[in-house]
Amino acid sequence: MSDLARIAAASLLVATVALVPMGASAKAQRFIPDIIISSTVPGNGDLNPYGVAFVPPNFPKGGIIAPGDILVSNFNNSTPPTGVQGTGTTIIQLTPNGVIAPIGTASTFFTSPAIGLTTALGVLKRGFVVVGNLPNSSGMLSPGSLQFIDRHGTLVQTFTDPLIDGPWDLTIDDDNDHPTIYVSNVLSGTVVRLSLSLTNTTVTVNKPIKIAAGYTTQPSLAALVLGPTGLAHDRVTDILYVASTADNAIFAVPQASTRSSPPGGTGTGTMIAQNGELRGPLALAFAPNGDLVTSNGDAVPSAADPTHPSEIVELTKTGKFVGQFNINSGQGGAFGLAIALVGPDIARLAAVDDNTNEIVIIDQNVVSDD
Repeated sequence: MSDLARIAAASLLVATVALVPMGASAKAQRFIPDIIISSTVPGNGDLNPYGVAFVPPNFPKGGIIAPGDILVSNFNNSTPPTGVQGTGTTIIQLTPNGVIAPIGTASTFFTSPAIGLTTALGVLKRGFVVVGNLPNSSGMLSPGSLQFIDRHGTLVQTFTDPLIDGPWDLTIDDDNDHPTIYVSNVLSGTVVRLSLSLTNTTVTVNKPIKIAAGYTTQPSLAALVLGPTGLAHDRVTDILYVASTADNAIFAVPQASTRSSPPGGTGTGTMIAQNGELRGPLALAFAPNGDLVTSNGDAVPSAADPTHPSEIVELTKTGKFVGQFNINSGQGGAFGLAIALVGPDIARLAAVDDNTNEIVIIDQNVVSDD
């Protein structure tokens, strides 16, 4: 059974169970899964959670976030009933210790001067948080930026460049002082690579390099705009996997860390999966077993299926379907997700539900297949 299938089985609790009285000397075995569902709505009322990121182990002490904390970026403001897309300004934080935040009480880590915080959210081991934004000003979309924030929630730098064009998601190869960030751009349909140099207090960003292009971009009533979103880099094979929402597909870009231009042909790399169980793939991450996990946002009309709404889907690196489960009974709920090992045999999946403005956190044991 796959890791994701175990998550689904644990979280949905739909199996028929025979309850057998236990003797006084019998050892109790937990049946209830370890799940936390907490609001992502802070005091200013921001809605539409997008990005999800874990604060990594060995993150510097002394700030307002600590290893194991979960950060969530909000894309909408509080204008009733669902907020205005591309105007949210907050990153909220949650310590997954079983204490949840009721609606309107999520703890704010950072309030951005730039609007429209996207799924492009990550945490650098050296002590910084990075977030992208896609501003929606009176219906006009702008290229946006990458903002770098220190562990105290203070803005350190705002980075703009012609190749940063609607930063929609990102992934990080973290080498401490010299990390690499891959960023997908929803307006231009491209992916760029950035090399950074970090100290305790400064961030230096080198000129971005475009390493993939040609992904479909298009307006969307449900998601404002569709384009390349989730990224996951396999450092062993040096393949960057790209979830392209409007293409309803996942692509593989080779030599991601060294290439200086998009692959030949269309520039997208090799398509490994399209259609099937994909219904507008958004965020992308690796499971502990090496499989790819993506979220179906249901924003591609031709692929949407009301009998399979808001699903988290697991695929192999060759695109073979493994398993799926839904986080909401309505369409359009699944967006950002992140996966982390939080113990020698425990994996944690954190996924946002846009429909309810909540984050769902599920822990499970990681065991090898027999």
